[in-house]
Amino acid sequence: MPLPVIGRFAPSPTGELHFGSLVAAVGSYLEAKSRGGRWLLRIEDIDPPREVAGSAERIIADLQRLGMEPDGPVLFQSQRLKSYQQAIRHLLARELAYPCACTRKDLPESGIYPGTCRTGIAAGKQPRSMRFKLADEICEFDDRVQGRVMDCPADSSGDFIIRRADGLYAYQLAVVVDDAFQGITEVVRGADLLDSTARQVCLQKALGLPTPKYMHLPVVVRADDRKLSKREQADPVKHQDPTHAVARALAFLGHQAPSACSLQALWDWALEHWDRQLIPRSRSVQYPI
Repeated sequence: MPLPVIGRFAPSPTGELHFGSLVAAVGSYLEAKSRGGRWLLRIEDIDPPREVAGSAERIIADLQRLGMEPDGPVLFQSQRLKSYQQAIRHLLARELAYPCACTRKDLPESGIYPGTCRTGIAAGKQPRSMRFKLADEICEFDDRVQGRVMDCPADSSGDFIIRRADGLYAYQLAVVVDDAFQGITEVVRGADLLDSTARQVCLQKALGLPTPKYMHLPVVVRADDRKLSKREQADPVKHQDPTHAVARALAFLGHQAPSACSLQALWDWALEHWDRQLIPRSRSVQYPI
C-alpha cells in the first residue's frame, strides 16, 4: 500500500515572504494537495544571528492570507534541538562523524574539505565543529523537474559540517531529521538547494531514515541573474493582492490561470489543473515574468 502523500514548506524567518518563496510554497502545496495529500509548514529557526524578529509570524499570516493553511501544527526547529543532538550521537557511535578544529581560513580555495581532522585533531588544536564522514560513492536520484542527478559529495564538498563552531546545528542535519520526523514523502523546493540533496541523501542512509521524492523548482532570479532574497526585502508578498500574487506564482510555474476569478476559485482551478510537466525544466527563470 503506497504511503500517504505529505509535503511541506520550510522557510527560514530571515525576512518577509517574497515572490521566490511564494513560488516554492505554491509548488509544494499543489504537489501534495492535488494528490489528496497533506501539506505541512515548518519554520527553520535554528540560525538566530540571521533571523528577523516577527518574521515567522508574518510568514505564517501571509500564507493564511494567500489561502494556504497547513494540515497540522506549525513545527519550529528551535524546539527540536534534542533530536539533532541525538542524531549526532548516533553518527558518532557508528564513527560516521568526528570533531573538527579547522576554520574557514584552513580550507583550500576550492572550499572542498580535504579531511584534515578525519583521523584526529592535531596537537595544540581544539575541536570547533562536527563533520559528517562521507563515503567515496556516487549518489543518484531522480528529480521530478530537474531529471536524473548524479553527485559524489566526497568530491564535490568533502566531509561537511553538521554542527557549527558556534554550537548551532547545520541545515543539512536539521532538514534530514525533521523531514523524517514529519513523515515527509515529497520535498518540493528551489533548485538552489539541488546541490545539497546528495549530501542529505547520504545523511538519511547513515541515520537509517527514508529518502523522500525530490522536486526542485526553478529559482526566481532578477535580470542580473541574482536570486531574490528576503534579506534584500525583495518584492514582499504582503503588499500584493492575494489572488494576483498566487496567479503570478502559478504563471511562473507554467500554469496560466483564468483571469477575473476569486482566490478560492483560483485555488480550485489550480488543484484541478496542476501538472508538474508544465514547470520549466531549468534551475532558474528571470523575474518579472
